[in-house]
This record gives sequence, C-alpha cells and structure tokens, in this order.
Amino acid sequence: MATKEATVAELTEKFQSSTAVLLTEYRGLTVGQLKTLRRSIGEDATYAVVKNTLAKIAANNAGISAFDDELVGPSAIAFVHGDPVAVAKGLRNFAKDNPLLVIKGGYFDGNPLTPEEVNKLADLESREVLLGKLAGAFKASLFGAAYMFTAPAAKAVRTVDALREKQESAN
Repeated sequence: MATKEATVAELTEKFQSSTAVLLTEYRGLTVGQLKTLRRSIGEDATYAVVKNTLAKIAANNAGISAFDDELVGPSAIAFVHGDPVAVAKGLRNFAKDNPLLVIKGGYFDGNPLTPEEVNKLADLESREVLLGKLAGAFKASLFGAAYMFTAPAAKAVRTVDALREKQESAN
C-alpha cells in the first residue's frame, strides 16, 4: 500500500512540475524500442510506463482530468521538462517508424490536447529555431534604427558640403 501511495505522490509531482504531458499507448513495443524512444526524447522529457489507476489519481491530484477516459490499455507518459515541441516531434517521428506507438493526447499550458493538436505542436519549429529567427529580426531592426539615426547626419553633411561648394564657386 505504501508503495502505491509513494508512486501516486511521485507521479503527482511529475504532473505538477512538467511544462507539458503527452500520453501514449505502447502496446506491442519491445523493451529495446522503448529504450530507443526514451533516448530520443530524454533531453527534454522523462518517459514512464504507468499504471492507469495510479496515473489517473495522480493527474486528478494535480488538477488534470483530461486523461480520465484515455488511461486504458498499456499507457506511458512523457513528462516534459524541456521543449514540448521537441518532445512532440520525437514521439511523432518514432510513431512513424513504429506504428505500435499511439499518441493518445496531452496536456499543455493548462489545456488538454487531442492527438491532432499534439501533431500540430510537433509541426511547430523548435524553440532554438524560433529564438534564432527572433534574434535575426532584432538584428535587422537594430541595423534599420542605426541607419535611421545616421542618415539625417549624413544628409546634413552632404547639404553643408554642397552649400560650401556653391559658395566657393560663386566667389
């Protein structure tokens, strides 16, 4: 009994501390395939095979009821502590090569996700790519601002030079 309570407490903490949670069914996958999957998303998530009843209790303790109907069959959950997009991509790519892995749904930013929404999440660009694009946009804005501030001074210098030349040619 104590181990079940400890497991529920651990799962509740994982639900609460994760930036996203993705629910899968792994029926028919081998231990080796599960190891490969864990390695592929290990940088951003913990992938755990769970007992449905305990996971349901833990999710409800964490205020998540989205999985109540989905926790049937052999379930495993990716508790995301890094980039949710990278984990969604990793799961989707693994599922393409291993159709026995079924993405059943998720929970992200306080909202339940359908399997289709998890796939849309996987279609987004990774955080690093988005940050790179943002940095490029900032850099372009800074160059534009620098040009805007230096252009009037350069124009004034050209105008003064033109006036000086005109005055010199008039004398």
